Amino acid sequence: MMGKLDTIKFIEDEFVKMKTIPDFSAGDNITVTYTIKEGEKVRLQKFTGTVIQRKGTSTRSTFTVRKMTSGIGIERIFPVSSPIIEEIVVNKRGSVRRARIFYLRALTGKKTRIKEKKII
Repeated sequence: MMGKLDTIKFIEDEFVKMKTIPDFSAGDNITVTYTIKEGEKVRLQKFTGTVIQRKGTSTRSTFTVRKMTSGIGIERIFPVSSPIIEEIVVNKRGSVRRARIFYLRALTGKKTRIKEKKII
């Protein structure tokens, strides 16, 4: 006899396809390419920004990407196992001390810069 949580986990493991994605964390600058369906048309769109958080585990995990457009901050939450995600590319590795960098929301201009992680 399986409990509710065991049943949900079993279904997720069997039916949700996990794609291989690059390893990234908060502070990294990434480009997410995803598909958009508009009626009969299907096109690819890219969203480039800074990861401000990773949340959840395995098939339920999500990540939030923030970018600035014309002085307005835009955030988008992507589920990792979403079938609309085509590709994730890590542009820069950021060096931050926190797992969730929501303090970026209050900053503007040069203050939003994140130091690049030094690779030794």
